[in-house]
Amino acid sequence: MKIAYLAAGAAGMYCGSCLHDNTLAATLLKLGEDVVLVPIYTPIRTDETDVSHKRVFFGGINVYLQQKWSLFRRTPRWLDRWLDHPALLRTLGGRAGSVDPAQLGDLTVSMLRGEEGNQSKELDKLVDWLLEEVRPDVVHLSNSMMLGLARRISQRCGPPVVCSLSGEDIFLEKLRQPHYDQARELLCERAADLNAFVALNNYFADYMAEYLDVDRSKVRVISHGLDLEGHGQRDEPLPGSSARVGYLARVCHDKGLHLLVEACEQLAADPNYANLELHAAGYLGSGDRAYLKEIEQRVARGALAGKFHYHGELNREEKIAFLQSLSVFSTPTVYRESKGLPALEALANSVPIVVPDHGSFSELVADTGGGLLCEPQNSSDLAAKICEVLMDSEKADRLGKAGQIVVREKYHATAMARDTLALYTELVR
Repeated sequence: MKIAYLAAGAAGMYCGSCLHDNTLAATLLKLGEDVVLVPIYTPIRTDETDVSHKRVFFGGINVYLQQKWSLFRRTPRWLDRWLDHPALLRTLGGRAGSVDPAQLGDLTVSMLRGEEGNQSKELDKLVDWLLEEVRPDVVHLSNSMMLGLARRISQRCGPPVVCSLSGEDIFLEKLRQPHYDQARELLCERAADLNAFVALNNYFADYMAEYLDVDRSKVRVISHGLDLEGHGQRDEPLPGSSARVGYLARVCHDKGLHLLVEACEQLAADPNYANLELHAAGYLGSGDRAYLKEIEQRVARGALAGKFHYHGELNREEKIAFLQSLSVFSTPTVYRESKGLPALEALANSVPIVVPDHGSFSELVADTGGGLLCEPQNSSDLAAKICEVLMDSEKADRLGKAGQIVVREKYHATAMARDTLALYTELVR
């Protein structure tokens, strides 16, 4: 089957959606399918072998210029291709700060308007290329922010279009008026153009079916699957070694690192946890540096002084080694998590997890038995649950191994690819 998968790049950041999309495309290729992974906005970045196409469509520079100045809506394609050059997009993307939804409302609405938006020229270029050169049997969009692309494909008698649901509500809910209401209206209108949606868990499938006003039967749940190569057992702690609490996610308020710091400060104040350390890793955008600085200043004045370590962004080998060094893992997100991929990666290395009882986490812990749930945004309850794991090594070992078994049985890349291929086959038939 010929599959065109349109994946939104994240401006040089390791992004859960990019990791998911690349793993899925790579595994479908291994299964013998003909997949073209097409970057949208910027090149994707992944810690596995990158299988994406070299050409970028809807390049972030062109999209922005066409939104702000009408002149760029009529520029020749040779100039657009130069502005879409992956090296240029990587360079400028690496210098960009964190994406601020409050500043991107008009652009978001325009993109959702598709063929009626300011970027219609970019849409025509993409659809021409897809239908005249790639000729796919199915087109897969990586998130609902791209729903504006589907109608033009249908108007050109193109193939069925599928859309993944990837936590984009976090961005949308921060849009300012009047763009928020406009975007919500367009999402519901354009969702009717899709043949099917895919969510990684039942929680987000239910939530987004209502959010987009689509029938729940139109949303297929296909669990994320990890490439398990390299993942294994966590390190056995040596006598007298530190108890390592770990965090792996983008460093920002939404992901809740400050809550984990508060919880670990409470534990570190107890003489029983004199050897406790907090280790954090993940992408830090320029817009979130003040957030990390505030955390570091707080830590320096409290019980965690000298025991908090930020490791920066990690490649795949570093990430696995980091996870295997942990005693317990936590990403206490402020919002209702839609994916929770780092928690899955921790479980793949038999590391028990402590996560908030909301969003996909509730479902993940119930399904894997690999950790404990705490009250959302309650650092005291988070500390109590981490304590429960650290104080009982047998329980910690039992939780970690239980989670690892289920991940290896269910949450692996081949299962994800086969389930996705089954959906494609249904739509094509």
